[in-house]
Amino acid sequence: MKSIFTRRKFLQMAAVASGWLAAACSREKALNPGNTAGAMCVVKPEQTEGPFYVDTQLDRADIRVEPASGEIKPGIPLVLNINVSALQDGVCTPLPEAVVDIWHCDAGGVYSGVKAGRMQPVDTSALKFLRGYQVTDGAGKASFLTIVPGWYQGRTTHIHFKVRCKGLNREDYEFTSQLYFDDAFSQLIYTHGVYIRDSAQGTTNRNDGIFRHGGEQLMLRPVPLDSGSGYLASFDIALDLADTQTGRPDDFSLPG
Repeated sequence: MKSIFTRRKFLQMAAVASGWLAAACSREKALNPGNTAGAMCVVKPEQTEGPFYVDTQLDRADIRVEPASGEIKPGIPLVLNINVSALQDGVCTPLPEAVVDIWHCDAGGVYSGVKAGRMQPVDTSALKFLRGYQVTDGAGKASFLTIVPGWYQGRTTHIHFKVRCKGLNREDYEFTSQLYFDDAFSQLIYTHGVYIRDSAQGTTNRNDGIFRHGGEQLMLRPVPLDSGSGYLASFDIALDLADTQTGRPDDFSLPG
């Protein structure tokens, strides 16, 4: 009976996620009826991978779920669309079949897949919540259902992402960076439910050392979903697949 229940629960959660993503898609079309590949043709800066990347190989749109227990991480829902295009000879075209990973902390500032230590006192090494990847469709889009991240000491609010594909030379190409929120939006979120803490967020965009290096070009602009129970944010990025220096696997050592 346990396996039947588990499968049923999985299918129910998948249906819920599909509903969220479909509603967000309709909202996005209403907000951007004239969206074209030209709007996506912007090269963005790489930023550090940080110490919390784990290649969990979880192909899923709804990353809120902890696979070990089926628990959904509490927080304000966020539908995140990442639109990837390839830049060649000054022209951008949607990039299908690129693997897009995202990962971030929960509402309390805790990452999954991390052993207890200086960076994080809680051992979550056996867990995989708020991690996953999607493969871009024919329009170059990868869509996720997650929550607005919380914060932890030393960093502003952010989401990590990584895009993997083949470069023009057919070598593996990898682009890694981070996404940010306006400080006013974050502070509003942190007055609600599971985000409330005894202390205030110490690091904002203004004094975050990593944000300083191109963060203004990596901003998300969330808009409320029609349901009023979450947000939608989209991010457009163009990859210069001829830039083999950028496309090398990351060897960053910076925090966060």
